[in-house]
Amino acid sequence: MNPLLTRTRDDWQALGGLATAEEISQQPEVWREMACSMAVPQQAAIDAFLGSWLSNERHLVILTGAGSSAFCGEGVVDEINRKWPAQVRAVPTTSLISHPALYLERDRPTLLVSFARSGNSPESLAAVDLVRQLVDAPRFLNITCNADGALYVRNATQADSLNLLMPGRSCDRGFAMTSSFSCMHLAALLAFGRDDWANRLARVEALATQAEHLLRDWAVPIEALAHEPFARLVYLGSGPLEALAKESALKVLELTCGHVLAFANTSLGFRHGPKSILNENTLVIVFPSSDAHVRRFDADLLAELQRDGVAGRVLQVGLAEAGEDAGGGILLAGVAPELAAAGDSWLAPLWLLVAQQYALQRSVALGLTPDNPFPDGTVNRVVQGVTIHSYVAPVVH
Repeated sequence: MNPLLTRTRDDWQALGGLATAEEISQQPEVWREMACSMAVPQQAAIDAFLGSWLSNERHLVILTGAGSSAFCGEGVVDEINRKWPAQVRAVPTTSLISHPALYLERDRPTLLVSFARSGNSPESLAAVDLVRQLVDAPRFLNITCNADGALYVRNATQADSLNLLMPGRSCDRGFAMTSSFSCMHLAALLAFGRDDWANRLARVEALATQAEHLLRDWAVPIEALAHEPFARLVYLGSGPLEALAKESALKVLELTCGHVLAFANTSLGFRHGPKSILNENTLVIVFPSSDAHVRRFDADLLAELQRDGVAGRVLQVGLAEAGEDAGGGILLAGVAPELAAAGDSWLAPLWLLVAQQYALQRSVALGLTPDNPFPDGTVNRVVQGVTIHSYVAPVVH
């Protein structure tokens, strides 16, 4: 199969999707490059910056970003929080800059971890300024894909900051975040891990190898699925996979210019009203957890949806257990042992490959241009039109 999924570069160029197709396909290579160019040379600096600081339970870590970058934080927050004594929260910049008093305390040492593809969005820059303004002992970890971005440049020489620069190719040229998202997600897992660095790096290599197989094996069935005329799409995932479901839904909303309405929820939460979205024009994709306890709830909902017969189609994408019936879905039949035990935060980039490819192929099937689905400029690659209002802390009497 062509390394660019199901088409040649000339075909993708003519369809207005070459950049996005390349950026989806290159992810295994970019993950390896990130591990070699960022993680390996900066191991000592990362450990010195984070290790002892994260061991203090009074310290606060805020993982932040907007849109897809916010989902990066949501996808890794629980994995990080359970490993370290410091309290770790995921708060989008879009909430942090509007409601800082809900999240920041002047006398509580706070580490702001910013995920940013371009590093030029007004919310990303304002979040850093706000933490500097409102916290006496702030620290900043910037995980970004753009060496020329303001987030990287402004903090390059700050003693309270550490920049983790992703490979240049991860700074997507296409509209949607693809390489940038998965690369920053894995970089955070590497940086905040507590096991031996060799184990963490081996996990990235195993993921990259597995991803190469999935990009090859899933390309044709995903293209076929994208030509089915579903107007609604529901992604379901629990725990760290809820963030994956949100990112997956956003990808199809973005690349189809809103022609496909996409929604995300958890397996248990879906029954509480959101299930009303189902009809014969709805595609449901479930990301079953690798955790045996959680997976029982996923399996219950899958069985229920298949019994109901209301949705147009129900699929599952994820780690298969021995003898498990895929139910007609696209289901991975096994992964390397070191990945099977890694947990959902580590496995999420693999399942994301389905969502990214589906969004790309669905965009083309609708006659749109994936690299620029909004040629009228109503939605932009780097957000525009945001006014950052100065925050004045209330006087406490």
